[in-house]
Amino acid sequence: MKALILIGGLGTRLRPFTLDVPKSLLPIVNRPFLEYQLDPIRKAGIREVILCTAYRASLFKHTLGDGRRFGLKFHYIREEKPLGTGGAVKNAEKWITETTVVFNGDVLSGLNLKELIRTHQKNKAEATIALTRVKDPTLYGLVETSPDGKISRFLEKPSWDEVTTNTINAGTYVFEPSLTRLIPPGIPYSLERGLFPQLLSNGRRFHSHVAHGYWMDMGTVEKYLQAHLDILEGRTPFSPAGKRIRKSVWVSPSVRIGKEAEFEGKTVLGTGAQIGDFAKLSGNVVVGPRCRIGKGAQIENCVILAGTHIGDGARLQQCVVGSDCLIEPHVFIGPGRAVGDRSIIKKHSTL
Repeated sequence: MKALILIGGLGTRLRPFTLDVPKSLLPIVNRPFLEYQLDPIRKAGIREVILCTAYRASLFKHTLGDGRRFGLKFHYIREEKPLGTGGAVKNAEKWITETTVVFNGDVLSGLNLKELIRTHQKNKAEATIALTRVKDPTLYGLVETSPDGKISRFLEKPSWDEVTTNTINAGTYVFEPSLTRLIPPGIPYSLERGLFPQLLSNGRRFHSHVAHGYWMDMGTVEKYLQAHLDILEGRTPFSPAGKRIRKSVWVSPSVRIGKEAEFEGKTVLGTGAQIGDFAKLSGNVVVGPRCRIGKGAQIENCVILAGTHIGDGARLQQCVVGSDCLIEPHVFIGPGRAVGDRSIIKKHSTL
């Protein structure tokens, strides 16, 4: 069995952070987002992974290598032009020689992959979709199923009077290799709007598996921040990396913490991070590698990416600051703000 991950998207809803870095390589609690999808693949006993790239494709191999450090073997497939989810699968057709688990690169999930595969095999299905339950199904496309789990209907972003279920497409599928023959070659094509309705109308063996546990479409800056907070709050099956030096502080090598620095909440400090004297980090805070937090700075429920310097007395609340930024002394950055990579915010500014 193999896995295929769709990571060719532009990540426009996550700008400015995806202007230089593909969404799947953005750090979540100081690990590339893609690594959180590799964990369940490895646990399920899958060892070959097909990575379907397009936007800034060369960065993936540079960052991840050939997969050996993850206990996996990677095959990199590049799209010369955007092909959509179905077109990307077709582009990798020569590698899909056996049952393959397909992942949407937007999703952070605690899916039990072994259970999904068992459901697929038990039903002798040609395709199986993982479903998840959501509180507001009008924001998504609904997937209706029969009592035995067969897919019966898709309903795109229904109004409340049309809602019959709260199960939506969770972005993970199990495919038999024969399905790639149904996808037209060389053109943009959607699994969700093209292949899946075709399977339904043709009466193919098309089943579902309702997954339980954590699920998030990591498509916006707000969701990106929330993913960090959820991991620190223990809402996901993932744990912060690093050595736990206090009840709720995790550090990587070469971290320096100044005198009387305070930690009120859960904090992760990346390799080489420096926390100044009398600084206060409260709520859930992730500080990236090589960051410097100035004397007396106050950071609350924030994510600060690698190489950024926060000046003395600065105050940051519920925001995301990109990599290699300079936030000068006594700056205030308020909730919901997103500061792009390499920004300079002059002293005493308010955002």
